[in-house]
Amino acid sequence: MVELSTLDWLVLAGFFVLLLGVVGMSMRQKEEDTADYFLAGRNASWLVIGASIFASNIGSEHLVGLSGSGAQSGMALAHWELQSWIILLLGWFFVPFYWSSKVYTMPEFLERRYNSKSRTFLSVISLVSYVLTKVAVTVYAGGIAFKTILGIDSIWGIDFFWISALGLVIITGIYTVLGGMKAIMWTSVLQTPVLIIGSVVILVVGLDQVGGWSEVERINEANLHLIRSASDAEFPWPGIIFGSFIIGFWYWCTDQYIVQRVLSAKGIKEARRGTMFAGYLKLLPVFIFLFPGMIAVALKTKGIISYDSADQAFPTLVAQLLPSGVKGIVIGGLVAALMSSLASLFNSSATLFTIDFYKKFKPESSEKHLLKVGRIATVVIVILGILWIPVMSLIADVLYEYLQSVQSLIAPGIAAVFLLGLVSRRITPAAGYIGLVSGFVLGMIRLVLLPFKESIESTSLAWIIEMNWLYYCILLFVIVTVIMIVVSMFTERASEEKLKGLTFRTLGKGTMREVIDGLDKWDYIHTVGILGITAFIYIRFW
Repeated sequence: MVELSTLDWLVLAGFFVLLLGVVGMSMRQKEEDTADYFLAGRNASWLVIGASIFASNIGSEHLVGLSGSGAQSGMALAHWELQSWIILLLGWFFVPFYWSSKVYTMPEFLERRYNSKSRTFLSVISLVSYVLTKVAVTVYAGGIAFKTILGIDSIWGIDFFWISALGLVIITGIYTVLGGMKAIMWTSVLQTPVLIIGSVVILVVGLDQVGGWSEVERINEANLHLIRSASDAEFPWPGIIFGSFIIGFWYWCTDQYIVQRVLSAKGIKEARRGTMFAGYLKLLPVFIFLFPGMIAVALKTKGIISYDSADQAFPTLVAQLLPSGVKGIVIGGLVAALMSSLASLFNSSATLFTIDFYKKFKPESSEKHLLKVGRIATVVIVILGILWIPVMSLIADVLYEYLQSVQSLIAPGIAAVFLLGLVSRRITPAAGYIGLVSGFVLGMIRLVLLPFKESIESTSLAWIIEMNWLYYCILLFVIVTVIMIVVSMFTERASEEKLKGLTFRTLGKGTMREVIDGLDKWDYIHTVGILGITAFIYIRFW
C-alpha cells in the first residue's frame, strides 16, 4: 500500500489541472469535419506524433506487467521493447503510401489495394480485437493497479477496483468524445514526460538502494540474456527473432491504433520525423520499466523489500522506496499511461466504425453528421469496454498469456497481406481477401482449442496447441504467404491504374519527390543513432 502525503495529492491535482487545461485548449479548436475529429485536421507536428505514438503504446501492462516480466524472466521480453527499428520502417517505407493516399483507416487502404471485402473483414477483426482485448484489458489492469498501489479495498461498500476502473474509463471517454484526436495528441505531449520522469525516478532510487547495476547483474545473472536456447520452452531464439518481428510489423506498421498518428501529420516529412522521435522514446521501456523488475528481485534477495508475486514488483517499489511528492509523480505517470492508451483506443475504434462501416453504407452522409456518429461510436466503445470487464476478471489469472496468444494469432495474416500487397503488383485482390480470412481462421482454431488442451492431448490435433506460440505465429505467416502466392497464380490481377501509388513499383513521382526533397542529414543521423543504440543493447545482453 502507498501512503500518499499532502504533497503527493497536490502533485496529482496539479497533473489533472494541466490535463484539463490541455483538453480545454483542444476543445476550443472546433472540429469542422471528420478529418479534424479523427486525424487532428492532418496538421500534427513530429513532436506531437512521436509523443502520441509512444504514449498510446505504453499502458498498464508496461508499468506493472513489464516490470513483473523483468522480475520473473529478466530480459526475455525485451525484444518487444527493442522494436524502434520497426517504427523506422513505418516512417521510411510505409508512411509515403499511407499519407499520400489520404486514407483515414488501414482497412480503407486495403480496399484500395485489394477490394471492399478485404476492408470490411479487417474492420471486423480490428474492432473485435480492440474491444475484447485492448480496451477491456487496459481498463481491467488499470483497476487492479490502482487497487494494489493505493491499498484500498472498498469505498462505501463498493469494490475499489470498480471505482478506479469506471472512473478511468469515464474521464478518458469524456475528453476523447469532446476533444477528438486533437485532445489525444496534445494530452500525449503532457503525459509522456510525466510517465518518463516517474519511471526514471524509480530506476534511479532502486539502483541506489540495491548498490548499483553490478549487484542487479550478479543476482539476475541467469535471466540477463536476450537470446535463449532454441530448445527453450517459452522463448526459443528463432521464435523470438522472427515471431516478434511478425507481431511487431503488424502492430507498428499496419495497426490502426498506431498508424492513425502518422496519418494526422502535416506531411510525409513530419510523419517520418515523428516516427524517429517515437523510435528514440521506444528505447526507454527496457530501462525504465523492465529493469526495475530485476532491481526488485535484487532488493528482495537482499531483504530490503518483500512482495508475493512478480506483478507486485512495481507497486512495491513505489510503496517502499519513494519519498513524498515523488510518489505523486509516479502515480501520475501510471494515470497518464492508462489514459493515453485508452483515449487512443476509443478514437481508433470510433474511426473504424464511422469510416469503414457507417460512411460505406451511407456515403451521402454530411461531414457534420459523420462527426456526430463518430462521437456516438466513441461512447458505445466506452460502454462495451466496461461491459466486458467482468468477463476479463474471470480470466485474470491467465490474462498475460491470453493477450500474447491473441496477438500472435491475429498478426501473421494481416502482416502477410500488407507486406505482400506493397511489395508485389502480382498479388491479386482475391489473394488479399483469402489471405486475411485464412490467417484469421487458422489463428482462431488454436485459440478455440487452447481451453481444451487436456482433452485433446492424445489426438491428431494436439500439435496445434503444443507447438510453441512463437513458432505457431511464424508457421501461420508462412502458410498465409504461400496461400496468397498460389491464389494469385489463378486469379485476375488489379489494373495498373488501380495500383498506382499503392505498391513500391507504382508510387507516384510526386510522392517520391516529396519524400526525397524532405530528407536531410539529420534524418540519416537519427536513423543510424536509433539503430546503433538498439544494436548496442543486443550486443550488451546477448
